[in-house]
Amino acid sequence: MPADDIDDYLAGVAEPKRTTLEQLRQQILAVLPDAEECISYGMPAFRLDGKVVVGFAAFKNHLSYLPHSGSVLTALATELTDYVYTAGSLHFPVDQTLPTQLVEKLLATRLAQLGL
Repeated sequence: MPADDIDDYLAGVAEPKRTTLEQLRQQILAVLPDAEECISYGMPAFRLDGKVVVGFAAFKNHLSYLPHSGSVLTALATELTDYVYTAGSLHFPVDQTLPTQLVEKLLATRLAQLGL
């Protein structure tokens, strides 16, 4: 059964992944307090002005930060040398959230792309 909202999604995630993703959620909301929380492609996401800005997800062996852009992570490649990433997904440990300063840079890059 798909999650209807982020709380439902997180309720189905085992610890320590749940706590780590909740911390990321709070980091995102600190930067985007007016963002609408939603589910996009079956994963938690945040929307501004009708545009998905960012999302996250839990997987078996890692968590992912999803910038909903194929160029945000490559634009910040020098900041991501300690992480595994693809064009659309930044992987991080299940028990360690991303540094706040990095989340702020990721979001600023995405917002600039969207003109927000």
